[in-house]
Amino acid sequence: MPSFQDSAVIFFIALLLFGPKKLPELARQLGKLMGEFRRASNEFRMQMEDELRIADQEEQRKKIAAMEAAAPVTPAITAGENTIAPPAVTDSAASDVTPERIAQLTQELVEDHSTVPMPLPIATSGELNLMPPSTGLPVSNSALSPVLESIPHTPEPETTAEVASSEATHHA
Repeated sequence: MPSFQDSAVIFFIALLLFGPKKLPELARQLGKLMGEFRRASNEFRMQMEDELRIADQEEQRKKIAAMEAAAPVTPAITAGENTIAPPAVTDSAASDVTPERIAQLTQELVEDHSTVPMPLPIATSGELNLMPPSTGLPVSNSALSPVLESIPHTPEPETTAEVASSEATHHA
């Protein structure tokens, strides 16, 4: 980086060589060239970063594929082990389907399978098992979830069919 004295000498020589009328035009052209050079260098840098990112992604994909190939195969769920099978329905039972019969079959089913089977782990690594949530629904681990749940929700607006039926009951 030239010092102030060096810059002053260069400016004085340029002023003598090109003259005061030509010097602003040359400075403008030099500024445009510098802008184009900067733009080209930024574009080159972005292309290089994109290529590096793509190469890193490919490397990650290869690592994931290798990990999946080395991972143990999860056992398939077999009927009878972790599932509740409905009772067999015969032709005589099908002809006499009543609410009482349904209640009886449901009670038998509950009594036969009074113990709830343990769910299978989602993932296993050595002795560590990742189990699904007890509700079967996703669980939010966010620090904001208690705050979000405390916000009161407004009821859904009634549809036009519900409004029409409620008006009909009021006017009739």
